[in-house]
Amino acid sequence: MFIDLLGFGLILPLLPYYAEAYGASDFVTGLLVASYAATQLIGAPVLGRLSDRYGRRPLLLVSIAGTVIGFLILGFAEPLGELIAGGPEALRLNVAVVGVLFVSRILDGLFGGNVSVAQAYMTDVTDEENRARGLGLLGAAFGFGFVFGPAVGGFLSQWGYHVPALVAAGLAAINWLGVLAFLPESLTHDQMSANGERASARSGFDFSALRDSLNRPVVGTLLTISLFFRLAFALLTTIFSLYALKRFNLDAQTTGYLLAYSGVILVVVQGAIIGPLTKRYGENRLIFISIILMVAASLGWAFAPSVPVLIIALTPMSIAGGILSTVLRSAVTKAVDPDEVGGILGIQTSLESATRVIAPALGGSLIQWMGTSAPGLFSAVVLGWLVWYTWRRLFSTDRGDNDSPVERIASTTTRPVDGEG
Repeated sequence: MFIDLLGFGLILPLLPYYAEAYGASDFVTGLLVASYAATQLIGAPVLGRLSDRYGRRPLLLVSIAGTVIGFLILGFAEPLGELIAGGPEALRLNVAVVGVLFVSRILDGLFGGNVSVAQAYMTDVTDEENRARGLGLLGAAFGFGFVFGPAVGGFLSQWGYHVPALVAAGLAAINWLGVLAFLPESLTHDQMSANGERASARSGFDFSALRDSLNRPVVGTLLTISLFFRLAFALLTTIFSLYALKRFNLDAQTTGYLLAYSGVILVVVQGAIIGPLTKRYGENRLIFISIILMVAASLGWAFAPSVPVLIIALTPMSIAGGILSTVLRSAVTKAVDPDEVGGILGIQTSLESATRVIAPALGGSLIQWMGTSAPGLFSAVVLGWLVWYTWRRLFSTDRGDNDSPVERIASTTTRPVDGEG
């Protein structure tokens, strides 16, 4: 996962610059960023289900190979575009190269959902006692890859936008060789056969489960908060490179360093200080305070007159984002019975993934049609409403002032009986 996310982070800062160099509009650039998340929504569950049936190792090999090809297409986008366009004529070449960029991101998105396979592998090889630690190690590897990737990618971009993509392809190839040489299969043949039989009887995504979850008193509140927080946060993070280019004319290297700075804060918050904060303040208070902090950070983002001010705004935004990402996931698991935890986390993850599809196209459109301040202002409005909603749903006086926030959640985590909504 570390190498996987390192490769992804290498090319993250350069995409808007790459696309703009070939005439892509801000809206098209937003769609380019969104295409990865959109196809990952399709690829991740498919890869996960296929790995149940055919084994983790084969699907990891297939998915990493797809990532290698996607990065190679990105690295050779210009010569491939010239080949498709049939010559160097500017308009045809620009359209062809941007088309190749889309193909590379779509392909990488389809195969880049292998994090679900890696998590399934970790679940196979751990027991209940140490499973959380194992999944936590995957999360840490994920976070550190995202920290180092943008900084290294920004540094490499000074020799051309194709260089980080080719380095990412090389890293993915090394990853593929490592899996081939060192990673054993975690499932037995009997387990794969049993999984295949269950998969044949399993239907697709149950939208009624999403509707019912959103209608449940506490669970629905937490999922709604998660949805709108993620939309606002993704709106700012997914178009950060485009914002930095348009507002401050920053190059890919500087943008990569800024993203790495934000990533370091997220890793520190999630890995070191979230536990003490939760014990001291409780989950509900942390949710509420963090949303307020994000409103202020979004306004700072919108009106930042200089890069130093932008860095100041990035600090509380990253702190609040790290807190909310962790606490909302923890709170929602406490709001359901133990046998519902996996399903409710799956629904929460699906909602979060959907925001990463919407946010880049929406952010690109806002910048193109309303200016670089528009995404920050839009996020501030969304989060401002969320402050009111959170106060009303988690701290309303008719819920009992004497209950602590955590106790208030626990007191309402009853499951509906048959016949009740």
